[in-house]
Amino acid sequence: RGGAALLVGAAEEAARALGARRMVLDTRHDLVEARALYARLGYTETAPHNDSLYAEHWFAKSLRRGARA
Repeated sequence: RGGAALLVGAAEEAARALGARRMVLDTRHDLVEARALYARLGYTETAPHNDSLYAEHWFAKSLRRGARA
């Protein structure tokens, strides 16, 4: 347990190191656990940012320390 949160955190740190200011994610409707994880990690649901057939929910989070999506 907890591995997914660690992986997302590592991805956020890598993105910050590359100069990214925002992280965007997407997931399917049936992946309830993923949606709950993203919300718990501070992601907010947003408008679609791609047209993937497998994306039904989109999320974003500011990577600036102390900021919100």
